[in-house]
Amino acid sequence: MKRDVRLRGWVETVAAAVSAGLFVLTLTWPAWIEVLFGIDPDQHSGAFEWAVVTLSVCATVLLSLLARGEWRRAHAPRTE
Repeated sequence: MKRDVRLRGWVETVAAAVSAGLFVLTLTWPAWIEVLFGIDPDQHSGAFEWAVVTLSVCATVLLSLLARGEWRRAHAPRTE
């Protein structure tokens, strides 16, 4: 019998998707931060953008693993 996925699993899944989107966006268009917020935190060195890429890929991996665990827990057969 399948159990329902907890809210935690859905939150982790959505957060992983958002961080993956942020990763792809920053990797393909690094200037989006300057365009959207009107600031240049690293004075055109690109260090801030690489920090965003690094943190978002780490977050994506971590959140994906956590979400995978929740989905596996929800779809595992019960041992009663």
